Amino acid sequence: MSKFYEAIETAGPAELAALQLQRLKNTLAHAWRNVAPLRRKFEQAGVRPEDLDTLADLGRFPFSTKGDLREAYPFGLFAVPREKIVRIHASSGTTGKPTVVGYTQADLDLWAGIMARTIHAAGGRPGDLVHNAYGYGLFTGGLGFHCGAERLGCTVIPMSGGQTEKQVQLISDFRPRIICCTPSYLLTLADGFAEQGIDPASSSLRLALAGGEPCTREMRAAIETRLRLDVVESYGLSEVIGPGVAAECIEARDGLTVWEDHFYPEIIDPSTGEVLPDGKFGELVLTTLTKEALPMIRYRTRDLTRLLPGTARPMRRLDKFAGRSDDMLIIRGVNVFPSQIEELILKSPALAPHYLIEVTRPQHLDEIEVQVEMTPEADNDTARIHAAAELRHRIKSYIGISARVRVMPVASIERPVGKARRVVDRRAK
Repeated sequence: MSKFYEAIETAGPAELAALQLQRLKNTLAHAWRNVAPLRRKFEQAGVRPEDLDTLADLGRFPFSTKGDLREAYPFGLFAVPREKIVRIHASSGTTGKPTVVGYTQADLDLWAGIMARTIHAAGGRPGDLVHNAYGYGLFTGGLGFHCGAERLGCTVIPMSGGQTEKQVQLISDFRPRIICCTPSYLLTLADGFAEQGIDPASSSLRLALAGGEPCTREMRAAIETRLRLDVVESYGLSEVIGPGVAAECIEARDGLTVWEDHFYPEIIDPSTGEVLPDGKFGELVLTTLTKEALPMIRYRTRDLTRLLPGTARPMRRLDKFAGRSDDMLIIRGVNVFPSQIEELILKSPALAPHYLIEVTRPQHLDEIEVQVEMTPEADNDTARIHAAAELRHRIKSYIGISARVRVMPVASIERPVGKARRVVDRRAK
């Protein structure tokens, strides 16, 4: 079977740009005709769909944000009558109203095809047994991977998240080659194997399709060493479609290839909104090119990265995410991303990749404490003292802040069943 799932994956720059321009014109016109809040934003910005003559003209159109979805809650941004929506997903709404997204049957067919391409690019093939440990329900991860794997011709085990002991049992009994879940849950699963007296590296799993949260190079190396499999990352967000916006290719594993025939990427300066050239770090902005129910125009993802030339596919790649513009912590004037601290933790062989960052402001000044576990084989009093001192030094040297480090007993930090919660901000708002 070819390493390409669809012919468009080999399209040259001119062919791809022509397709993008036509689809972008159609999307802008569709949004203008059918989504009143977007039409008002266009009018306020002084632009109409016919003002788009080139791809560069997209920069004249206004951004969309999560706030727009919440203001239009629940169905105000749908571009089709609600009766044409066949499925609804939503965020948890832990920081306000949930963001609601809808799909027509055409959208679901499109999404399944994109996910089949994503899984194929990652190394999945028809007939593979796929253990899906992403959460089902309102979260898009479970059903996104499920439908894509079925479209590709795989056999899907719809396990969902949690119940780690049962997950270990089913993996041991059914012997799937592929697992789909968040990077942090792969570590939880490795612990689950070990707790049952099973070497995590002895399982049948050889390929992990990981997404839903950032995965540093150090975390990937730790997962691959412990489980003896290949981790291939994917990227997506519910507001745009769900998983499947971009994916690594198994033959390169050097960044996420954006499926540019369906999603048009831009990188902007997060402070000014200025469009930046390829190769410059900034905030990722995405425009859907083929969505029917919920077209998103210049959606600000808040994810910080840069666009790189294609390698395994001609389409451009996303570099490793440097963090999010909205999860950046400012500690005494220093910008700190949780991923920076994770990288330093994983440089120490004595520290486990289970950690929590707590931010407080006890005397009008911000303070940060990093709680991190030892690895079981290195856990003794002397090693704890040394590991804490070493991590404090690295945080001061590499990030430029002073932090308390509390080395915790093995298995004392709560294990995630989906996306890991890494930061607890206890500062008064």
